[in-house]
Amino acid sequence: MIECIRTYRLQHKLNESFGFSQWHYDTRNQLLVEIIDQSGAVGWGECYGPATITQNAIDTFYAPLLLGWDPLKNEAAWQHCWRASLDFAMKGPMMGAISGIDMALMDLKGKRLCTSVSELMGGRQRDSVECYATGMYFRRQPEEQLLETILQEAGDYVRNGYKAMKIKVGKNMAFDKKMAIAFRETFPDTRLMADSNHAYDLPEAIEIGHVLAEHDYKWFEEPLSPIHPELFRQLSDKVNIPIATGECEQTRYGFQNLLKHGGVQIAQPDLAYCGGPTEALKIRAIAASMGINTIAHCWGTQLNLASAVHFLATTYIEPGRAEVTEPLLERDLTPNPMRDEMYAVEVEIVNGTAKVPTAPGLGVEPDRTVLDRYCVQKTEKNYVGNNLSHADQRRKDHHQEIV
Repeated sequence: MIECIRTYRLQHKLNESFGFSQWHYDTRNQLLVEIIDQSGAVGWGECYGPATITQNAIDTFYAPLLLGWDPLKNEAAWQHCWRASLDFAMKGPMMGAISGIDMALMDLKGKRLCTSVSELMGGRQRDSVECYATGMYFRRQPEEQLLETILQEAGDYVRNGYKAMKIKVGKNMAFDKKMAIAFRETFPDTRLMADSNHAYDLPEAIEIGHVLAEHDYKWFEEPLSPIHPELFRQLSDKVNIPIATGECEQTRYGFQNLLKHGGVQIAQPDLAYCGGPTEALKIRAIAASMGINTIAHCWGTQLNLASAVHFLATTYIEPGRAEVTEPLLERDLTPNPMRDEMYAVEVEIVNGTAKVPTAPGLGVEPDRTVLDRYCVQKTEKNYVGNNLSHADQRRKDHHQEIV
């Protein structure tokens, strides 16, 4: 039985802002979810999206629904949350809230059953996953200096063992072309991808897509606005580079609508936003039924990173062969002490390769002392048994009928 649900809204002011095609970040915000059952077992989850809104959604809406729930029935819990907010929260921050809860329940379930999340996901196919370095964000520098700064940053990643990198494009057309070409000339043997964060209209995306294809980039990520999924097919018909998208999409229903138009070759759900690890498995199944491979988008702290590692460890490559191209794990390398200093146990990454955790659950654990250092707001909801209000008693009775 779930006895307590806590949230921790975390914040860190950056020493230097960094930007992409849409805006600049000067502050890191994150939301963690902690679920505790009557045995004392603890599950941790993470939400991607606006932390203040997501925290409120969990504390005031979803946590009261789940107190007293059997934590091993995590898929039923997902469906219960989904139905409770179906009329007004099929997408957006509330689905981000469900994602963090789902992640925490899967972590808790793994700990209760003494098995890793990858085994709960169907069994690992690989014990390690190669990473690609995400970074190369824009600074507030003149463009000539900026290009040099970004190339130097990328060189550090290569020297640290990363054989694949994803650059940011979408600043402006001239700079984007210049940078894409400079990266290929500087790193001729590195696997390169490019992410515009939906910066372009269709003609611009076609123009940049030709440059990327000419210089052997492996995919073009978020080239167009997610508002117009039908345009991905038109872009794909014009360029010879795989199109990757989906970090802004949620649930199996959303991905089915995104992918049915054609043109997308790589689906990218974020497990802290798409509906959680449970829903990501369903998204992967839908993508596979269309012959599309799924590579998790990954941003945030060690919890989302561990979820993505387990997810990729269990991935089958479509259509499959004896020697497949292995999936790549996104490794955000922008400065983030909440990712790099806040965990007592973290994902082991050596020379650009992540080891799949084998401990029960996700296999990572926050350091509570360090977590408190970054926490700007904490909430807590507890199961109080016979002291429930009349409204909560009705909710409890409803849970018992379902469970």
